[in-house]
Amino acid sequence: MSVRILVIEDDPGIADFLVRGLVEEGYVVEHAADGRHGWLRLQSETWDLVLLDWWLPGEDGIHILQRYRQKNRTTPVLFLTARDGVTERVTGLDAGADDYLTKPFAFEELLARVRVLLRRPNQSDSVYLDYRDIRIDLAQQRASRSGEALDLTAKEFSLLTMFLRNPQRVLSRTRIYETVWDENFDGLSNTLEVHIKDLRRKLEKFGPRVIQTRRGQGYILEAPLSADA
Repeated sequence: MSVRILVIEDDPGIADFLVRGLVEEGYVVEHAADGRHGWLRLQSETWDLVLLDWWLPGEDGIHILQRYRQKNRTTPVLFLTARDGVTERVTGLDAGADDYLTKPFAFEELLARVRVLLRRPNQSDSVYLDYRDIRIDLAQQRASRSGEALDLTAKEFSLLTMFLRNPQRVLSRTRIYETVWDENFDGLSNTLEVHIKDLRRKLEKFGPRVIQTRRGQGYILEAPLSADA
């Protein structure tokens, strides 16, 4: 499976430079342009490596990194910043960064540091998520129910991941949409409803309904009382 890298960087020029260069090296790269969207992408998806800028609109990189590590997430993080003082480097490393690169930097050095971090023993969030007979393998990006593979689209996989991270908790439409689609929810689009319908259909081929609708509230992953464990 391709290595997935998340770049959280607000400078359009630097972000484009990083994304294009890493894609040319064969990596799968996604970009978030501010702290809020970076945090949403971090906690809702699985990454092999994160490139994180210090100064970000919305929430700075230090706070994002601290929150991420507090959730026991171990994905390697390479901190990118123009701050080159010893105190700043220590602050970044103490917050949980695995490495630190000062801007401006040569792309060849960035690639070398990326390769080193990816060679380390498996530190990414390669875990299983389970609820009843449903399982997601985050490392392999695979989902199954009752031992049967589920053929999910990328959005359906992200939706199911979010539900399995929050079992038996009501998730509002706004929260789901803004986390999975990384866009503001306008309340008019039926995109979410269509994807929920398709995900339910695939899950219910192998068992009872577990994604329930809570009118006026949102959706909840909750097995019916009569369902077998």
